[in-house]
Amino acid sequence: MKDTRAVRSRARTAEPPELGFLLGTGRCGSTLLYEALTRHPHVGFPTNLDDRLRHVPPPVRRFGAAMHRWSWPDFPPKRVRPSEVQAALARDVSPMVVDPFRELVAADVTPWLARRMRVFFQDRAASERVNRYVHKFTGWPRAAFLHEIFPQARFVHIVRDGRAVANSWLQMSWWRGHLGPSGWHYGTLPEAYTEEWDGEGQSMIHLAGIGWKILMDAYKLTRAGVPAHLWLEVRYEDLIADPRKQARVILEFLDLPWTSSFERGFGRHTFMAGRVDAFRRDLTPGQVEQLNRSLGPHLAELGYAV
Repeated sequence: MKDTRAVRSRARTAEPPELGFLLGTGRCGSTLLYEALTRHPHVGFPTNLDDRLRHVPPPVRRFGAAMHRWSWPDFPPKRVRPSEVQAALARDVSPMVVDPFRELVAADVTPWLARRMRVFFQDRAASERVNRYVHKFTGWPRAAFLHEIFPQARFVHIVRDGRAVANSWLQMSWWRGHLGPSGWHYGTLPEAYTEEWDGEGQSMIHLAGIGWKILMDAYKLTRAGVPAHLWLEVRYEDLIADPRKQARVILEFLDLPWTSSFERGFGRHTFMAGRVDAFRRDLTPGQVEQLNRSLGPHLAELGYAV
């Protein structure tokens, strides 16, 4: 307990850590990138221990981070690993940050909420004795909200083909699209998307594609409010095709060197191309064509062939 109080005291008087946020829709490759990036010896990150324990002692936090850097992916199966720590954020900051029905914007920031967000990251960075900290958010981007609190934070947005994302969402136990727009994750459908969905017969596959479009619209809008030098966009397909090239671009953007320690950890990851176009095997040609019609302009804008 004494160690924890000392860390919090240092956290409140020390300079805030340099923050890097990985953003994505979910099922977009952000977890793979998160786990690889947090192999870097210069960065701190929250782990699944944060969700399990209200207070993680600093030595345990440092040991957990070291375990991740030295372990192989998925071995052992119940290892300490980087996490979005949704339970910890809901508990220590606010549920609003974790599961909002719409995109969070700068106007949603209150002084109370900003203080809690700063303490959340400063405490953990101080515990790990690092001045760089990385965290991942999926779903809504929340970038304008985060930029209001952390004006110097950098954002890495990982983009994936919307047809692949929609297909993957449909296979997840947490996906609530089967409840329709009244019970899913993204609030009321915009009028144009309501007409589109009704006109296509209210297909479940189509609704997942519309969900991806809603998030892409939010990312496009929020990106406009973040200074260009603080935003990097990376396509999942490019990461899979040339992992080292894209990882170097990301490290340079975050002002991190490619160290020998990072090389050892990065080399343990396998970037498999097998799931890049799995939607073509998992969906019927008619379902793929429906997604093509719906997502076509968004896909083309992001450089994907329809």
